[in-house]
Amino acid sequence: MLNKNIRDFREDNDLTQKTIAKVLNVDRTAYVKYENGKLEFPHQIINELADYYNTSTDFLYGRTRETKPYP
Repeated sequence: MLNKNIRDFREDNDLTQKTIAKVLNVDRTAYVKYENGKLEFPHQIINELADYYNTSTDFLYGRTRETKPYP
Protein backbone atom coordinates (compact mmCIF):
# COMPACT_ATOMS: atom_id res chain seq x y z
CA MET A 1 0.00 0.00 0.00
CA LEU A 2 2.82 2.41 0.89
CA ASN A 3 4.50 2.11 -2.51
CA LYS A 4 1.23 2.62 -4.41
CA ASN A 5 0.29 5.64 -2.29
CA ILE A 6 3.67 7.26 -2.82
CA ARG A 7 3.65 6.58 -6.56
CA ASP A 8 0.07 7.86 -6.91
CA PHE A 9 0.85 10.97 -4.87
CA ARG A 10 3.94 11.69 -6.99
CA GLU A 11 1.96 11.25 -10.19
CA ASP A 12 -0.94 13.36 -8.88
CA ASN A 13 1.59 16.15 -8.36
CA ASP A 14 2.96 15.69 -11.91
CA LEU A 15 6.45 14.85 -10.63
CA THR A 16 8.93 12.42 -12.12
CA GLN A 17 10.86 9.75 -10.29
CA LYS A 18 14.02 11.60 -11.27
CA THR A 19 12.76 14.78 -9.59
CA ILE A 20 11.86 13.03 -6.34
CA ALA A 21 15.12 11.07 -6.32
CA LYS A 22 16.99 14.38 -6.59
CA VAL A 23 14.93 15.91 -3.75
CA LEU A 24 15.75 12.88 -1.57
CA ASN A 25 19.40 12.87 -2.66
CA VAL A 26 19.21 9.24 -3.80
CA ASP A 27 20.00 7.61 -7.12
CA ARG A 28 17.01 7.39 -9.47
CA THR A 29 17.39 3.62 -9.81
CA ALA A 30 17.20 3.26 -6.03
CA TYR A 31 14.06 5.40 -5.94
CA VAL A 32 12.47 3.28 -8.68
CA LYS A 33 13.19 0.18 -6.58
CA TYR A 34 11.55 1.83 -3.57
CA GLU A 35 8.44 2.64 -5.57
CA ASN A 36 8.29 -0.81 -7.14
CA GLY A 37 8.66 -2.52 -3.78
CA LYS A 38 12.03 -4.10 -4.56
CA LEU A 39 13.60 -2.09 -1.74
CA GLU A 40 11.87 -1.07 1.47
CA PHE A 41 11.55 2.66 1.99
CA PRO A 42 13.75 3.72 4.91
CA HIS A 43 11.82 5.60 7.59
CA GLN A 44 13.93 8.70 6.99
CA ILE A 45 12.88 8.73 3.33
CA ILE A 46 9.20 8.42 4.32
CA ASN A 47 9.62 11.37 6.68
CA GLU A 48 11.33 13.43 3.97
CA LEU A 49 8.57 12.60 1.48
CA ALA A 50 5.88 13.61 3.98
CA ASP A 51 7.67 16.92 4.54
CA TYR A 52 8.18 17.50 0.81
CA TYR A 53 4.53 16.78 -0.02
CA ASN A 54 3.32 18.62 3.09
CA THR A 55 1.38 15.59 4.30
CA SER A 56 1.61 13.05 7.09
CA THR A 57 3.40 9.74 7.12
CA ASP A 58 0.06 8.17 8.05
CA PHE A 59 -1.33 9.36 4.71
CA LEU A 60 1.63 7.87 2.84
CA TYR A 61 1.16 4.57 4.70
CA GLY A 62 -2.55 4.57 3.86
CA ARG A 63 -3.64 4.87 7.49
CA THR A 64 -5.72 7.98 6.81
CA ARG A 65 -7.28 9.69 3.83
CA GLU A 66 -6.54 13.11 5.29
CA THR A 67 -3.72 14.64 3.26
CA LYS A 68 -3.10 17.55 5.62
CA PRO A 69 -0.21 17.09 8.04
CA TYR A 70 -0.83 17.07 11.75
CA PRO A 71 -0.80 20.50 13.40
